[in-house]
Amino acid sequence: MLEFLRRSLRRPLLGGACVLTLSAVSGPLWAQPAAWPTKPVRLVVGFAPGGGTDVMARVVAQGLTQALGTTVLVDNKPGASGNLAAGEVVKAAPDGSTVMVAPTSVETANPSLFKANFHPAKDLTPVGSIGVTAMYIVARPDIAVKNAKELVDYGKANPGKLSYASSGAGTPPHLAAELLKMRTGFFATHIPYRGSAPALQDVMASQADYVFDPGIAFPHIRSGKVKLLGVASAKRSPFFPETPTLSEQGIKGAELDIWFGVWVPNGTPPEIVARLNLELAKVLAQPTLKQRFAELGAEPAALDQAAFRKLLAEEGRVLTTLIASQKIAVD
Repeated sequence: MLEFLRRSLRRPLLGGACVLTLSAVSGPLWAQPAAWPTKPVRLVVGFAPGGGTDVMARVVAQGLTQALGTTVLVDNKPGASGNLAAGEVVKAAPDGSTVMVAPTSVETANPSLFKANFHPAKDLTPVGSIGVTAMYIVARPDIAVKNAKELVDYGKANPGKLSYASSGAGTPPHLAAELLKMRTGFFATHIPYRGSAPALQDVMASQADYVFDPGIAFPHIRSGKVKLLGVASAKRSPFFPETPTLSEQGIKGAELDIWFGVWVPNGTPPEIVARLNLELAKVLAQPTLKQRFAELGAEPAALDQAAFRKLLAEEGRVLTTLIASQKIAVD
């Protein structure tokens, strides 16, 4: 899955190695940039304070405040897996003062899961990515398998006996778990929770067999309270470099990272988009930001607008097919 990520998009662009391809912006345009920003910039986040998206946005906001010379504030608008925030940004003035920070699933999965009077891919302009989080297959400590391949083999040999927890129907961890099922043909019962933390807690308590974890399980993996079976990413995780990916275990096409990016309302001047992308890349290259992201189990990743569009299009194709094939729905 997402073969182009293996070739070019992901790891080469992580951390300070940020490549900006702003060929769409001409020389004269840069010679006479728009006067921006002229007022505070609002980063709209469709999730509650304290979550991964919110913390990433706040760290980025601190850097942008210094880079842009104006106040950059986070405005939380939680609801409908980011759709409430997206709807507000769609209607905002296209002057660079309203920016959405969100996981890519807001564009690539939500249109297949929610009914809305807008479509992010058509009604918002992507600016670029800010970070990426791998997902980790984490199992209860007493499960009788050592890796993801053995988990799949056990599921095939014991239909209906496995269960997995998720942070909620339609969330990236749920979609990743269903992608593994679709690619390998085994069955496990889905148990949705309200967030990654309670899902992980029940796996630790052996109330569910495994969970696709977005990075909050690290201390419990290291203490042996849960068992790490594999990484659902194109490359091994820098946080657990000894753990093989699903592909290395013979499970192909089941990779699904959680990417985070930035969007602005359609009609925002291209010079503002280009300036924002440039300043984001500078902020993401800061060592202090990399350290703060690492505490979340994430890595900074600065894709330019063209590369980010390509990622969104490919991920959208994969998730649209997955949601239809697995008949995934939100309550």
